[in-house]
Amino acid sequence: MKGYQDIAKKLKAIKKMGYVRTHRAGNTGIGKTLEDLLGIKENNIPGPNATAIELKSARRNVSSMLTLFTKSPLPKKANSVLLQKYGYPSVKNKRKELHTTVNAKDFNRLQGKPAFKIAIKNKRVNLITSKNEILGYWDKETLKKSFERKLPKLLYVKAEAKGKGTNEEFLFNEAWLLSGFSFDNFLKLLKQGVIFVDIRIGQYLNGRVHDHGTAFRVPPDKLDLCFVHRKRII
Repeated sequence: MKGYQDIAKKLKAIKKMGYVRTHRAGNTGIGKTLEDLLGIKENNIPGPNATAIELKSARRNVSSMLTLFTKSPLPKKANSVLLQKYGYPSVKNKRKELHTTVNAKDFNRLQGKPAFKIAIKNKRVNLITSKNEILGYWDKETLKKSFERKLPKLLYVKAEAKGKGTNEEFLFNEAWLLSGFSFDNFLKLLKQGVIFVDIRIGQYLNGRVHDHGTAFRVPPDKLDLCFVHRKRII
């Protein structure tokens, strides 16, 4: 294939095929099937300016979440504060850890008590306690850089899915060419509780804090709403 223009033509033909049986059972079946139908071997295609466009696909209305990017909260001591204040002994090695999910609608609960949540103020994403103590934060520039490093340009294909395992079938009926991080949309989705943050903090043997990947996550069928430039292909 020469580039995304050819891919766009191919996608329109794939839509007309109707439901297509998966080429692989399991979560990765949708991506494998789409790539085979498009005739590409890698998970990106050449763009109009010789830059790579990543190809992603998603089932509609699924409960699994997609990681947008991972980024520890600021300042640098934030993870240490979170672990010290809310950490608990790991079942595996008794060292402290903190695994929790936070959103902007409700306080998470740790050891049976409300702990902290996301709060947006002056276009900064804060982690706050019920007493309005700021435990950590992410600013606009940090979020923008993290997002665009992970998802600079994307051809995103959505599909209706039915059946299970080797009998699963996909109807690829919507595709978007996406680029540019929309900070306003990102904040809106955070406020709505659509985007949330998975916090995964542990300790090394010497007690030093280890971030296992603090991740901003979103339902796959909402990913396109995070972009400012959205061109529908099919």
